[in-house]
Formats: sequence, C-alpha cells, structure tokens
Amino acid sequence: MNKAAPSGAASGEVADARDGCPVRIRRPTFSSRAHHSRSTHVVECLDLIPSSRQEIVRHALAEAFGAGRMAARFRRLKGGVSGALICRVDIGERCYVLRVEPERTAVHHRRRGFACMTIAAAAGVAPAVHYADPVGGVAIMDFVDPRPLSEHPGNTAGLVRELGGLVNRLQSTPTFVPLDQPGDIVATVLATLDRSGLLARGLLDGHRENLARIRAAIPWTPCGLVSSHNDPNPRNLIFDGRRLWLIDWELAACNDPLFDLAIVTFELAATEDLAKVLCVAAGRTPSRSFLARLAVTRLLARLFYGGIALEALAAGPGAAPEHTIDGLTPAEFHRAVLEGRLAVDGPDIARAFGMMSLATFMRGVSEPGFDEVLAWARDAEAP
Repeated sequence: MNKAAPSGAASGEVADARDGCPVRIRRPTFSSRAHHSRSTHVVECLDLIPSSRQEIVRHALAEAFGAGRMAARFRRLKGGVSGALICRVDIGERCYVLRVEPERTAVHHRRRGFACMTIAAAAGVAPAVHYADPVGGVAIMDFVDPRPLSEHPGNTAGLVRELGGLVNRLQSTPTFVPLDQPGDIVATVLATLDRSGLLARGLLDGHRENLARIRAAIPWTPCGLVSSHNDPNPRNLIFDGRRLWLIDWELAACNDPLFDLAIVTFELAATEDLAKVLCVAAGRTPSRSFLARLAVTRLLARLFYGGIALEALAAGPGAAPEHTIDGLTPAEFHRAVLEGRLAVDGPDIARAFGMMSLATFMRGVSEPGFDEVLAWARDAEAP
C-alpha cells in the first residue's frame, strides 16, 4: 500500500522518488467556476482500472488534486509494449495522463523510471509530473495533445535539430541512476537474456564475444555516463504544435552519451546528413571518428533493444527454448508492421523486434568494413 506523501510534497517541494514514497510535485490550479461546477460528484468512474488498483488510483487523484469531491472522465490511451495502463483523465478544464504500471514490474524499476521522469520534467524535457508513487505504481502527468511529427514546421531536419537539443538538455540534468546495477548496461541486459531460458544455451555466444571485441576498443567508462532516455523512438515523442516532448521513461537510466543519439538515427535521422544535424544540435562535432563511434553505438543499441524486448518474453517452466535467431532486417520489420503482418500489440511484435535487433547486431559486426569503423571509433575522443 501507499505510504503517506512527504510533508514537503504538500507544499510543492520535489521529494526524491527513489526513496519509495509518493511524490506530489505540484497541485494544479483550476478556475473556481469550473471546479465548483464539478465538485458535487465523486470520482467513481474507474471502470477502466483493474479492481485491485482502484483504491491506489483514488488515493493518487486525491493527493494530486485535493481530497475534495470532483468528477473525472477517463479515456484509455494506446500504450507500448511495457504493459502499463495509460489513461487520459479530464478534470475540470484540464487534461492529464494517468499511468498505472503492471504489477509484474519490480518496485525498484518503477522507482528508477519515476525518478528519471521527474528529473526530466523539471528540466522541461518531459511533460509536468503531478504525482509519482513507485510503490503503488501510479503516476500522473500533464496530457499533451499530440500533432503528427510530420507537421513540425522545420520538416525532418528541424525536428531532428530540436530533438538533438532536447537530448543535450537531458544530458545536463543530474545523472540518472543505473538501469539495474552499476556496470556495462548492454552486458547486463545481454546476461539477463542469456539467463532467462528463452534462447538455447550458446545461442548468444557470438553476441557476447563481439560485445567484448567492441569493449576492448571502446571500454565502458562509468565516469562519463549521462542521463539517458534509452528509447527516444518516434512513438515516444510528442509534438504539440509548438515543441517536442519525450515520454515513456521506463528504460531511462545513466548511459553512454551517444546512446540516445544512436537510437534517433534508427528512424528519424537515418541519413548521414541528418545524423550530422542531430550531433551538432546535441553539442557534438560530427568528425569522422565521432561518426564511427556513433555507428558502433548504433550496434550496441541494437543489442540492448534485443535483450530488453526478449527478456520480457522469457520462457516459463517447461517451455522449450528457441534454437535460432531468425531476425528480419530493420526494413523488413517496419514493412511487416506497416502492412499489418505484425500486430502492434502483443508478444509477436516484441519477439520479432527482439530477434531483428539481435540479428542486426551480428550482421553489423560481420560486415567487411567493421574493423575499420571500430578502429576509427577507438581513436575518437571520449564524448
């Protein structure tokens, strides 16, 4: 059950979300007329919320918006593969997002994600956070009405430039905590997948050997880590008609400074020219050695994605492990999604994405020119 909110939170102070206590960031203000007209109704429209979580949600709404009686309209929003229940909540004249984490998500992961989101919101990178309780697994944020990314006034180059600036701002915040434990984030995720039982013993040997090969040239350096979203794909970006916001912080943690930039080059900055625009906007000089290091980090991000996506599908007791990594190419994967051959919800797309990511890593390190790229990356100055 939830603990009482810290006394400082009631007066608007931001408490440390990592201590497991609910954090009330700030209570929104409503016009007196709008609030009065709706204050005669009790928040009971919680049919979208599982019965086991309804009391926690009631408590969160009361903490965020006051214990008075008010009406709230709920509308379910489409979420990603995390399994979180995400709803739009209309209260008075304002709209918010209610996020209820799945019960299977460990409290320490909720604590990390909520803490990172709160830091990002304070920096203006994420929408404002009004309440975050990692123990209860509930957070309330501002709702941002999304416009298509294609409507960005700067076109693709302008969007990429703004996103590079957003990454730069995020990296200037107090450094996020580790994803799970201190150490190489990619190696940790790969080891977790290897222990999960989803893949046959030895199937990841090549991935582990090539990760060691990369780390021999570009060592993991804890002293250079920065705050990282770790999943800044287009589905986690919102354009409100004026600016961009980053959302969905469940993978956020400290990481290599190039990691978020590398992920942006998967889709939004997929050409060399756009990659250069991105790097300059993020405060980096796109020299040949820097771009080589970015290319190597792209492969590390593929390996990270593969481990994250597949570990969530870990085989249950008695389930037969998979003996092949039959991954699509990234282009084939996206075409399958666009053509409806992969449903956007459910385990099939997570499996296909994970296998695609693992296979893409191995294809990349096996290309004839990879040794030269790795040599240039090794000579690059630490970012």
